[in-house]
Amino acid sequence: MPNNEVKQTEKRKPTLALSVLMLAIAAALILSGVVIYGQDVHIMLIFSAIAVGAVGILYLKYSYAELEQGIIEGIMTTMQACLILYTVGVLIGTWIHSGVVPTMIYYGLSILSPSIFLFATLVICSIVSLATGTSWGTSGTVGIALLGIAIGLGIPAPLTVGVIVSGAYAGDKMSPLSDTTNLAPAVSGTDLFQHIRAMCWTTGPTWLIVAIITIVLGFNYAGGTLDYAKIGGIQDVISKEFWVSPVALLAPIAVIVLSALRKPALPSLWAGVFIAAAFMFIEGYDYGAVLNVMQNGYTPTVSAELAEAADEAALAALLAKHGLTLDVSIAKEVGNDIVELMSAGGLQSMNWTVSLIICAFVFGSAMNVCGFIKAILEAVASRVRSVGGLILSVVISCLVCNFFLGDQYLGIAMPGTMYKETFDKMGLHPRMLSRTLEDSGTLTSVLVPWNTCGAYHAQLFNLSVAEFGPYAFLNWMNPVIAVLMTYLGIGIFWRGKDGEPVRGGKTRPPELA
Repeated sequence: MPNNEVKQTEKRKPTLALSVLMLAIAAALILSGVVIYGQDVHIMLIFSAIAVGAVGILYLKYSYAELEQGIIEGIMTTMQACLILYTVGVLIGTWIHSGVVPTMIYYGLSILSPSIFLFATLVICSIVSLATGTSWGTSGTVGIALLGIAIGLGIPAPLTVGVIVSGAYAGDKMSPLSDTTNLAPAVSGTDLFQHIRAMCWTTGPTWLIVAIITIVLGFNYAGGTLDYAKIGGIQDVISKEFWVSPVALLAPIAVIVLSALRKPALPSLWAGVFIAAAFMFIEGYDYGAVLNVMQNGYTPTVSAELAEAADEAALAALLAKHGLTLDVSIAKEVGNDIVELMSAGGLQSMNWTVSLIICAFVFGSAMNVCGFIKAILEAVASRVRSVGGLILSVVISCLVCNFFLGDQYLGIAMPGTMYKETFDKMGLHPRMLSRTLEDSGTLTSVLVPWNTCGAYHAQLFNLSVAEFGPYAFLNWMNPVIAVLMTYLGIGIFWRGKDGEPVRGGKTRPPELA
């Protein structure tokens, strides 16, 4: 009697050499697209997944159905992060249009003082980046303005840019509006606010150390005078284009309070959206305008007119029309700064990041299904004997990914996918992994010249990474402090029996075993 059952093909187990080779092929593909041709990484990730899948099917004997199912399951794990990212897009748009973000920037600029300029720069960039969720936007707008002021004071440009980058990335990694702050917990298996609370343990002390450094260094430049015309001009235009009031701070305060009360991320973020929408209604905008901002983000008005003015005569007419008192010579520059910072938000603005997450998980899931990640993990795990060693391994892995793959998102997504199982087996709460991914993956990206972050900032400030990198104190100190704290048994969280984090020492508490 013939046997009608389909014979299961015996699968091959990938060797470490083959696994590393597949990682190297992916790195080469991604580098070729990002560095040589200047393209986004999305398609190169898909090509990398195709290469992995081809080896998995043709050599390791996996079926296409198994590969596809594994990829779909991997993508499904990102859905909560995608929902949060889309919500964050809506939040940014409403917070800008309603005056929440402009209010933060307006009052942040007011704290400038000649004697503490570097410290004020750190604070301002941290506040703006925390409010907007973007280190690039902060550096490209407020950062440029602060650099101009520093040059007038005689403060070295590399030092100023390093402090700007430190503040911008500190706010970025701690902001619920940041895509990396949402990506890290998504790949680690924890939620957004658990992740932010965990980062306070490493980012908080590092920020305080950097603050002390900026205060000490700032004493050398306390004799200069600030360009109050530029600062006043920015504040003047902001006050004409937006509603500026301390009342606007109720929106971020509400989100912070809900976070402290451990409410779910999505309802907390939407509470911030609805408060900002209420401000818009009070300001006189109709329902259609609110919906448009939620969908497409904010479109600058007064600042855009200044930025697009043809000549000084047109600028003078616009200044008179809007009752602005800033000097004509800086009006266009101020307009450009505000346009670049405020042209943001909206649900549609998150499509690039969401598609990147999906592409990254297509590649990561293909690597996982075929066993390549497991082979690499087994090799790494066999050498890890402690929590400190595990954290150090993640930090190094993130740095290597930033170095070879050229993109901070991959510096988070790939190590996160690779180490998740090891953290689970060791009994550590996933917030430990997500925290470390940001401590290294997010922060070291700007220290690599050919990484998208390093290249952007080098071009923006017309300085090489080698020039400003040593002064980006927070970016290189945070990973070191994170590893040191773990080896000292500080800020270690184990996974409790109810899934909640339990603080403990370097070894797992017996009651959790």
